[in-house]
Amino acid sequence: MTQHERFVVRRPNDVPLDGLVDLVRSYEEHATGVAACTREDILLETGHPDHEENGWCLTGPGDQVLAWAAFTPHGDTLEAALTVRPGRHGESAARTLLGLLLDRADELSARRGSPYAVTVGGVLSGDEVVPSVLREAGFSAGATASQYTIDLTAPPLPPVLPEGGSIRRAGPPDLEALHTVHLGSRGRGPKTEDPALFHTRLERLRQAAGGTALLLEVTGRPTGYILTQAFAGRQGRVLELAVAPAFRGLGIGYALLAAGLAELHARGTTRVRVVLDTGDLHDPEALGRVLTVRMARTVMCFHLVDG
Repeated sequence: MTQHERFVVRRPNDVPLDGLVDLVRSYEEHATGVAACTREDILLETGHPDHEENGWCLTGPGDQVLAWAAFTPHGDTLEAALTVRPGRHGESAARTLLGLLLDRADELSARRGSPYAVTVGGVLSGDEVVPSVLREAGFSAGATASQYTIDLTAPPLPPVLPEGGSIRRAGPPDLEALHTVHLGSRGRGPKTEDPALFHTRLERLRQAAGGTALLLEVTGRPTGYILTQAFAGRQGRVLELAVAPAFRGLGIGYALLAAGLAELHARGTTRVRVVLDTGDLHDPEALGRVLTVRMARTVMCFHLVDG
């Protein structure tokens, strides 16, 4: 399929990995002045089993990757990302791939007999193209999150637990409790409503190399959890952090983050990417006082408005 004789739509697996890395780094540098993407970041994004079927790249002369769009189903929501290389072809490239993404969302909605909600996340503050194209297509701005790159060369401070608090690895018997915390947390990002899908995602993480789920309890009651994963190249990610609303303000979020980082450090990780929803922590700026934050930036999520 061609957009123009010079531009070609391809599946992500037909594009060299380094081409995707170059695209994202160009996007980051243009939007924020700092490029932080690594090959491990891209491998994480492309490693999902649905990515090839639900992902597209637009390439130009010399096979340069001009844009990349993909989504992952989570319950009733298709969580998408749209990345566009800065330049004069940015808007047309964004419209081309967004059109493919929305057509695919319509196809999947028709197949299951009910509509999916569609979100586009990971949009960096400073991006001048993607937000305008999304609004033009009927999206509105939703949750804002903070993305941090943390230096773990030195071990983090140990977690400070509330009275009666304890942290342990979560196992299969804890999945229902974790899902309850997930649904009740104040994070404004998309939730996985279907317990079976949530359980599948947690089990895949627990069984993956470097994957860990930690549960914090207060007097035996589940109050929060953190999901982390260590990757090759001494890279790590905090994939999710959630705190039950009734226990906010007790330092649960900070304790979980410290425990998750300690787990990653023990696995040899020296660089961690952390994305925290605005509802995860009371005072995200406090991270810089207790951790070595190498980079902090704001990312936005857009939701397709019905009708």
